[in-house]
Amino acid sequence: MKVVGIIPARYKSSRFKGKALADICGKPMIQHVYERAKKARLLDNLIVATDDRRIYNTVINFGGKAVLTKMHSSGTDRIAEAAGKINADIIVNIQGDEPLISSRMIDSAVSQFKKDKSAVMGTMKKEIASIEEAHNPNIVKVITDKDNNAIYFSRLPIPFLRDEINPPSPPFSKGGKSLSPPLKKGDAGGFSYKKTYYKHIGLYLYKKPFLLKFSKMKQTPLEKKEKLEQLRALENGYKIKVYETDYDTIGVDTIEDLRQVEKIICKGRKK
Repeated sequence: MKVVGIIPARYKSSRFKGKALADICGKPMIQHVYERAKKARLLDNLIVATDDRRIYNTVINFGGKAVLTKMHSSGTDRIAEAAGKINADIIVNIQGDEPLISSRMIDSAVSQFKKDKSAVMGTMKKEIASIEEAHNPNIVKVITDKDNNAIYFSRLPIPFLRDEINPPSPPFSKGGKSLSPPLKKGDAGGFSYKKTYYKHIGLYLYKKPFLLKFSKMKQTPLEKKEKLEQLRALENGYKIKVYETDYDTIGVDTIEDLRQVEKIICKGRKK
């Protein structure tokens, strides 16, 4: 099966305009994403799909592959346009704003998805490590059934722990210092922190025919409310396989996110 990774990237991001070209330790963010994803052994090809000539030229100039697309309201529609013009069996949607993406995580997801013959769509999850993450609406949470199919995705902490004595409360701080304990430091008042909340890692895998079909579906009510495209698949009755990973990523949505990622990448280079 031919597997192609597509990185959707646009310039006019609503929260951080031009973030794909934002400098991180001497390289634009899109280059960090591309170079990390390129190391994945199970990708037969990797391209950037963008509607912006500046991003396209940047990718070509650093030796990457890129295609120009029409203007789209979502990354899914953008990769669907690009996928419709290439030979592939599986399309991997690699987020263009996650410069800490791990090639091993990509390979793990692809390997599992290829073995699952009935799956038409897949993604990943990671155990959440802090109350701050659980209550952060920018970090999407996911719950799954016994067969690792997604039940629901939400910006709220799910599941709700009705019978716990002292379930975790929203994060609070004093003088800028967090006073919320990390989730992995044992129990608190009867609440067991381990294996409770899972962060959704926004790496998506599609069988190509389903991706093209999915991109033509109308937006659904829950998708509009949560602003989460994957809910469109669930609301239309399709299953999404969710594979667990130990690798984490940081999506860059703000300048503060960029600074956090910059510290990690620059520190790693100095070692």
